[in-house]
Amino acid sequence: MALSEGTSPDPTPTPSPADASARRGGVRFRRAALMGVPALTAAAALVVLTAQGALATQFAISGMPFVVTADRLEGRGFGQFGAIDNMPEGSPNAGDTGGQILTIVTAIREAELTNLCQSVELGGTFLHITAGNKGTPVKASGLTTDSTEISGKVADFDNIEIGGDASTFEKPPVKGPLGVFGQQADTVKLKDLRQKNYATTAVRFTLPDLHMRFSSKGC
Repeated sequence: MALSEGTSPDPTPTPSPADASARRGGVRFRRAALMGVPALTAAAALVVLTAQGALATQFAISGMPFVVTADRLEGRGFGQFGAIDNMPEGSPNAGDTGGQILTIVTAIREAELTNLCQSVELGGTFLHITAGNKGTPVKASGLTTDSTEISGKVADFDNIEIGGDASTFEKPPVKGPLGVFGQQADTVKLKDLRQKNYATTAVRFTLPDLHMRFSSKGC
């Protein structure tokens, strides 16, 4: 701020352009919408959000969906609720969405995935990632995924609670916003998982036998 004539200089040094640039380059947090999405039943599937507490510190999504498949998922501490993911302002991937995607948030405290595959389309070719396909499963803690489509042949839950307020959940690694419809369970098992995702986070993610390549086909 400019000083008027006769005003004593402010003893606080003026931030340098480099300092201001560093602040502008900070992490953007994703906003979670206070709205619910009907929880999936046991016939539907799930996926794979970050530390205990309210939904927070999520990144702005690119708006490019990616596919994840696994022969089997086993998890302890499961929760699921609805949210809205946001793209950065002016994203070329916004289309007619206004830069927002309605998603199913699934959180698992500890998870194992057998024969994991992930692919994202990049201009007619696919970035293709596989792991956990040689007898040692992929392991993750605080694993969460924001999805628009989830499917699987069989989903098995222990002590499931459907219709609870997501802000009161204690079993998954995160809570949802107040007033949001959700479900939680002690454990979950899923065969032939397939997801269309927009975001994934994990406190720790271990991928044995990782293989990354470009391919003409996705997962």
